[in-house]
Amino acid sequence: MLAGLKKNAAPVASLAAFAIVWQLAARRYPPERFPAVTDVLRAVAELADNGTLWSDIAVSLARFSGAYLLAAGTAVPLGLFLGRFPRFHKAVDPLVQVLRPISPIAWFPLAVLWFGIGNAPAVFIIFLSAFFPIFFATVGAVRAIPPVYLKVAANFGANPGMTFLRVIVPAAFPGIMVGLHIAVGTAWIHLVAGEMLGAQSGLGFMIVDARNFLRTDRIMAGMLLVGGLGLCIYRAMRALERGFGRRWGASP
Repeated sequence: MLAGLKKNAAPVASLAAFAIVWQLAARRYPPERFPAVTDVLRAVAELADNGTLWSDIAVSLARFSGAYLLAAGTAVPLGLFLGRFPRFHKAVDPLVQVLRPISPIAWFPLAVLWFGIGNAPAVFIIFLSAFFPIFFATVGAVRAIPPVYLKVAANFGANPGMTFLRVIVPAAFPGIMVGLHIAVGTAWIHLVAGEMLGAQSGLGFMIVDARNFLRTDRIMAGMLLVGGLGLCIYRAMRALERGFGRRWGASP
């Protein structure tokens, strides 16, 4: 227990210092312009009491999870295939490189035109923001596998399926996880932006709705909730990475 307290002392101290500085700085401004920490905490409690907080968090997590898993389930297999077969990658690379620099925000008008107002545009934006980091990381990870790994597998008589599952996927796993980590951040950021695109629920909608009523305390409450949930998702990804890493010998 003492070791755990020492391990978490620095992060807790930095958060406490940030809260103190915020509280002191807020004294110089009116609450409707720059609310204090206590005002934001009261806003969180208010949203929790009326049930809005929990429903918006649940909706945002559902949108994020569905779109992110769809992006990962599409980008990882496609990246493994194109990384393994360079000729196919060379054929589609120009198209992918043209689409890659386009910001997901630039797709907002088309997303509304294609999917209307509501849940689908937000899911589409999250999918786009997560797909390309995962795809390029997976392709790069497969292409960076030392050729000697494949030669050793062939010498031991491994068939293509076994080579793919027992050699290529484990060897590419660290690189794929880098892409998955990056995609979590970009997808979570664009979740809020997507929910501001005509959605009627979620954390992004909460922030927009608070802006319409000039509730800066609720705006900051929504921002802190987005950051806190993003941290929880990151920690969950780290735990998942360690679990798979131990299985394949990539981490202790």
